[in-house]
Amino acid sequence: MTAQTNVAPVIIKRKKVVAGEGHHGGAWKVAYADFVTAMMAFFMLMWLLNATTEKQRKGIADYFNPTIPINRISGGGDGSFGGDSVFSSTILARNGSGGVPKIMGAKDPAKTFSNNQPGGSVKDDGTKEATSLQELENLLLGNGGESFALENAFKHVATRQTDEGLIIEIFDTSDRPLFAPESDAPFPILQDLARMIAEVTKLVGNDVAVEGHVASEALALAHRQVWQLSATRADQMRRLLETHGMPPDRLARVTGHADRELATQDPFARRNNRLEIILLRQ
Repeated sequence: MTAQTNVAPVIIKRKKVVAGEGHHGGAWKVAYADFVTAMMAFFMLMWLLNATTEKQRKGIADYFNPTIPINRISGGGDGSFGGDSVFSSTILARNGSGGVPKIMGAKDPAKTFSNNQPGGSVKDDGTKEATSLQELENLLLGNGGESFALENAFKHVATRQTDEGLIIEIFDTSDRPLFAPESDAPFPILQDLARMIAEVTKLVGNDVAVEGHVASEALALAHRQVWQLSATRADQMRRLLETHGMPPDRLARVTGHADRELATQDPFARRNNRLEIILLRQ
């Protein structure tokens, strides 16, 4: 039997079954993320160039290009603290200037605090005087630790800097007044404070003003003594300061303000009974 020559050949197809799709690769994701990051950095750089001044741009450039000059009397840098240590006041780093305020080692405190002494050749531009008054304020507030009595006495003291000068305020507390009631007779606590203030104010040559303030009295009183009492108490403080060594020619004025300048909202509060010793600016 002969084979048929016109029969189509038989083709067998075998289908390959794949359990899951193959991995397509993730390198393009990394490249895309790098591209987005670079574009964000570029636009941020363009924004910074447009939003900053030339001085600010120079500061940014210096941050990424630091220089550290060496100085023979410094810690070796011009960055934060100028080469000093944050603990220089305790470890006394050898930076050519010491680590404590000049007042601590000054042999002549008056020259340290003020350049406006008679016969002085250096003119004070106001900054040095403000620094001197600030150092004097710190010294005054630091004198309370000498004894328990003085520590209690300084509970009556508050200081503040104003355009007029350094104001040392002495006031009554709820349980301890400075003067006898309705009188200008001082209690011992005021005498101790006057001695301490007189000693501290010797460190500067500024003129001194003394002001007296009292609490309000009832309007029903026939003879209100607020003006007279505030003035006599201020004058009593002047005498105490002079007794403890303050030269009389340094007193610029002694005034009584009655109850016209209250320290609290309650006009009858004891806190309004106070004295203000003002170291006047030159």
